[in-house]
Amino acid sequence: MRKVLMSACLLGRKVRYDGGSLSVHDQLVERWISEGRVVSVCPEVEAGMSIPRKPAEIFGGNGNMVLEGETDVVEKGGNVVTDDFIAGAAIALELCKKFNIDIAVLAESSPSCGSSFIYDGGFSGNRTPGMGVTVALLRRHGIQVFSQHEIADANKAIHATSA
Repeated sequence: MRKVLMSACLLGRKVRYDGGSLSVHDQLVERWISEGRVVSVCPEVEAGMSIPRKPAEIFGGNGNMVLEGETDVVEKGGNVVTDDFIAGAAIALELCKKFNIDIAVLAESSPSCGSSFIYDGGFSGNRTPGMGVTVALLRRHGIQVFSQHEIADANKAIHATSA
């Protein structure tokens, strides 16, 4: 049975920077949980960051640029947390390897988990096309990443002939 990596916040766990969650109420996700398919992760928490914590954004770039050392992940107030985000991404990748996961559903807009959009680094609420650090690392290793708005597509990928 193919497993799927999911952002813990989407599963109702209060792990977001503000101590909240982004619970997804979807029949497909409920079925995945009942089938034992879901492996939960919050890269920031896995890397040792606190709940709550200051908001963080990728400064003028995207997850690939962070992995290449071209830009940083910075908390509001200026503290650089790049190493934590890279460590969290590595933990997520290790979970994928451990459970033979090649599909993930991660929280859109996050500097870790955003797959289509992230915030622009100015703490202004403006989103920009791009992906977070965890998504960039997972995609480099051939893992398909979907957002919580693409659960039906993720389900199709799960039930496609195995990779």
